[in-house]
Amino acid sequence: MKRSLLLISLPLCLAACQPDLGVTDCERTPEMPPGLKMEHYRSPTPACVPDAITLNTAELQRLLAEQQPVLIDVWAILRRVDEGFGNTWLNSEPHASLPGAVWLPNVGYGTLEPDIEAWFQRELHHLSAGDKAKPLVFFCVADCWMSWNAAQRARAYGYNQVYWYKLGVDGWKEAGLPLVEVNPVTID
Repeated sequence: MKRSLLLISLPLCLAACQPDLGVTDCERTPEMPPGLKMEHYRSPTPACVPDAITLNTAELQRLLAEQQPVLIDVWAILRRVDEGFGNTWLNSEPHASLPGAVWLPNVGYGTLEPDIEAWFQRELHHLSAGDKAKPLVFFCVADCWMSWNAAQRARAYGYNQVYWYKLGVDGWKEAGLPLVEVNPVTID
C-alpha cells in the first residue's frame, strides 16, 4: 500500500514542486486585437500572447538548457518577386539574432500571401521534424507584434508547445548575451 501511494504521489509532487515556465494564463485585454494584429507591427505589445507561453530571458535560457526548442526569428524584410528574377529576400544589412535561431522573415504579418503561408507551414514541419509537440520559440525585437502573430499562427496550425520571447533580440542583447549574424531561410 505504501509503495503504491509513493508511486502515485511522486509524479504529483514533481509536477507541483517544479515551477512552470513563463506566463501561461493569458486573458485577452482591450489592447489585444480579437485575432491577429493587422497593422502597426512596431508598437507596444501586451504582456502575453493567447494560447502560448510568454518567456523572459532567464526562462528562455532554462528552456534552451532543458528542451532544445527551435528558435524562430520572424524579423521582416523586403521580398522581390519578379518574373524571371525569382523569389528573393532583399536584405542589405546583416541581421543579428540569437545563437541557433532560424530566420523566417515575414511570417508575422496579420495576413500572409498564400505562398508565404504555405512556405511557413513547410518550414515549421521541417524544423519540428513533423512533431507538433516540438517546442517552438517565436521572437523578433521588443515591441514587435510579428512574433506575437507568428506564435498564434503556429498554434492554429496545431503546434502545442509554442513560446513567445517578447523581449526578442533586444532583450537578449540587454542581458549581455551574444548575438550572431543570421541569414533568412530561402523561400522556394
